[in-house]
Amino acid sequence: MKAEDLKTKTPDELQKLLMDARKDQFNMRFQRTAGTLGNVSDIRKKRKDVARIKTFLSAKRDGAAATTPAKASAAKAPKAKTKKSAVKA
Repeated sequence: MKAEDLKTKTPDELQKLLMDARKDQFNMRFQRTAGTLGNVSDIRKKRKDVARIKTFLSAKRDGAAATTPAKASAAKAPKAKTKKSAVKA
């Protein structure tokens, strides 16, 4: 699932995607335990998809849907460095 796909979705569609992804994740855990899961790395991919959907859902809820969440946090200015004023002797 790509971020470009999620940008165009409405919050209701994102909620439905989130529920579907969580159900898939739940079923994958059982398949792993039973030994029937073919590719174990799919669990990690699904977990990241859930996090990506939740990020876009919260961004749309907060009204920051114009930019992607990663780009919005990268636009912050870096903090100024401070020097230690005294060295202990």
